[in-house]
Amino acid sequence: MIAIQFDRFGGPEVLSVVDVPTPRPGPGETLVTVEAVGVNFADTHQVDGSYLTADLLPYVPGSEVVGRTPDGRRVLARVSGGYAQQVIAKESALFPIPDDLDAGRALALMMQGLTAWHLLRSAARLAPGETVVVHSAAGGVGSLAVQLAKEFGAGRVLAQVSPGKERLARELGADAVVGYPLDEKADVILDAAGGELFDQALGSLASFGRLVSYGNASRSAFTPVDPARLGRLNASVVGFWLRPTLAAPGAVEGPLKELFDLMAQGRLNPVATSTYPLTEARQAHEDLLARRTVGKVILRP
Repeated sequence: MIAIQFDRFGGPEVLSVVDVPTPRPGPGETLVTVEAVGVNFADTHQVDGSYLTADLLPYVPGSEVVGRTPDGRRVLARVSGGYAQQVIAKESALFPIPDDLDAGRALALMMQGLTAWHLLRSAARLAPGETVVVHSAAGGVGSLAVQLAKEFGAGRVLAQVSPGKERLARELGADAVVGYPLDEKADVILDAAGGELFDQALGSLASFGRLVSYGNASRSAFTPVDPARLGRLNASVVGFWLRPTLAAPGAVEGPLKELFDLMAQGRLNPVATSTYPLTEARQAHEDLLARRTVGKVILRP
């Protein structure tokens, strides 16, 4: 069985194609033959050793797949070691999906969809009429957060994107594409970049505004936050990490069902146009880091 593995930390170049034994499920588990696997920014942090927790090496990345169980069910599943032709999943982590649903769109709603949902609902606690700024608004999380912010009652949704992606942000529903400083202060800012962008965002919060930090894509040294500055701004910084959130009661099934319902109703449009063969995982990581991808990135065995 083919899998993508790294046995030391570094950039995408440490990813290699390996032949590994087919995994054997234990009690409460099933084997899933992979149709497509999702690529997340967290995967790049795991590969270079900058993830919040360290994993034992050698390690096969990948936390979500679409595939088939031995009894023929087509499922979306949370897994470990998803960059492979077959993977083990807990029966409790399976989400049945229709045969005619595009795998990329389904995968977009798992890690990125749940992240966007919890950023707005659980972390920012968005209130109707508030102004939201979404950084990396053409990316996997950002493209969904723009749409969900509108769906959840935001008054204005402003997008920050890399050059060349402005049109997509507007098509997704952003009221404007912005840079810093903002013309008007924002109530909620979602930031996965860190570094200079984080600092600029912090200075652009309205009174009682919330800056939600959920990543450090810039790989910058973490910006110290001065409590006195927060006091002067009358604002707050909220940290968010999806992994422990998924362990909370009701954190997966309810939000995921809502996301799929919104998609079925045509009110949520996952962007999933960046597809690579499994054996080109290294290139997928390089393109993701270089901001050459749009929306959800997937690998197909």
